[in-house]
This record gives sequence, C-alpha cells and structure tokens, in this order.
Amino acid sequence: METINKRKKIFTQSLIRSALWLGLTIIVFAGLVKLSFWQYNRGFEKEKRAIRITQLNQQSPLTLSEIVKLSQDKQFTGKESINDFPVTITGQFNDDFVFLLDNQVENNSLGYRVFQVVQTPTNSVLINLGWVQGSIDRSILPDVTPLNGQHNFRGHVRIIEQGIMLTAQDFTQPSWPLRVQQIELDKFSALISPLIDKPLLPFVIYVDPEDNLGYKKNWHPMVMPAEKHFGYAFQWAALATAWLILMICLRIKTQKSARVSSKNAPDALQNI
Repeated sequence: METINKRKKIFTQSLIRSALWLGLTIIVFAGLVKLSFWQYNRGFEKEKRAIRITQLNQQSPLTLSEIVKLSQDKQFTGKESINDFPVTITGQFNDDFVFLLDNQVENNSLGYRVFQVVQTPTNSVLINLGWVQGSIDRSILPDVTPLNGQHNFRGHVRIIEQGIMLTAQDFTQPSWPLRVQQIELDKFSALISPLIDKPLLPFVIYVDPEDNLGYKKNWHPMVMPAEKHFGYAFQWAALATAWLILMICLRIKTQKSARVSSKNAPDALQNI
C-alpha cells in the first residue's frame, strides 16, 4: 500500500512539473514569436513609408492651405494621412512664443529642439526649426533668438505621436522660452490663444534640411530604418527557436533522470 501511495505521489508531482514546463515553454515561446512578428510588421511599414517618402519628394510641394484642404477632402484615417508631404509656407513668425523640446540628443550632446508658431492668413502651425545644444546646468536654457517677420521656406509635414508621460505637463505659469517634455498641440493652442486666435493645426512642419532658416537640422523621417526592424525580427525568431530547443533538451534530460529514480525507488523500498 505504501508503495502504491509513493508511486501515486511521484506520478502527481510529475504531472505538475510537466504542466509547469509546458506552460512556461509556451508562454515564453509565444512572447518571443509575437515580438518577432511585431518587428517584422514595423519593418514592413517602414519599407512602405520609405517608398512613399521618395514618391512624395518627387512631387512639387503643396502650400499649407492645400495640405489642410487635402486632409479635409480625403479625411485620412490611417497612419499615413498627410504625414511626410512636402510643403512650402509663406507666413509670419510669432516671436512671443518659443517652445524648447527637452532631452534631444545629438552626437552624445544633450539639447533642445526649437519650435515657433507661424501664422498665415488662414492658419497657425507649429514649426520645428532645429536642434540647439543645452547646458550641463539644467536651470540654464539655451540662448535662442526668436525669429520674427515674414519668411518663405520649405518643409515636411510630421504627425506627432504622443508618448507615455508619467505626469501631465503643467502650463499654468509659463515662462518663455518654455521648456516642454512633449509636443501637445491642443495644450499649446490653449496656451497661446490670448494672442493667436487661430488654433494650431494638428501637425508640425519640419523645416527642410537644405533651408538655412533655423538651427541644426539633424532629423530623419524614420529614426530606425526597415532593415534594423527586420534584423530584430530575425533575432527574436532565433531566440524563440533556441528557447524551444533548450526546453525540449531539458525536458528529455529530466525525464531520463526521473525514469532512473523510479527504477531505483522499488529496490530502495524493498531494502527497508
């Protein structure tokens, strides 16, 4: 009787270990495969976007009014929308409001991106003028001379993707130039509304790198090219395969050890 109970206990423990092994193997494997597919899809999206940017740059730039009309007429809903469209702008820079986007790195140097508002007869839009270096002392902001007067320049439309922020930005007592952690066009519109009656358009214009207006133009349409995403997809897939092989090998090894132990158990019980 004692031998039967012992075997039942060993069998139950084996079932539990098998279930835990199977669950852990599937969860980790599925997670790695999911990451691989996610990176592959991102690479595919970037590849399509790169082709689209090339095609758009071969076209004549639109005016800001044409961009707005195009957006309204087509009522874009996908990620592409009017993103990356080349645009030419003639407008008045407002020197009352300068936004400094914090934590922008260039060649291991920490700095800011400088944004100002341009007004046209029908619209107001936020303009990315480029990168300036910051001070080691975080209380000291860079010495930026705001642009003013009317300018004609070229740029590209950029749809701003909102990142995760632990705390909301507080603009109840702004001082200019205003250091910000993220571009939030709705809040910026409310902030400048006393002097600018037209709300900011729901996108930003990045000044063309070949234009001498502004500061250092160190941006690229895509921070990470499609090739890197495909490389990461392969790495995650390789890790998933390696994990599966490792877990199968460990399972075979533990089963062999368990069989040896179960064979020795009856002999040990007989000797008691």
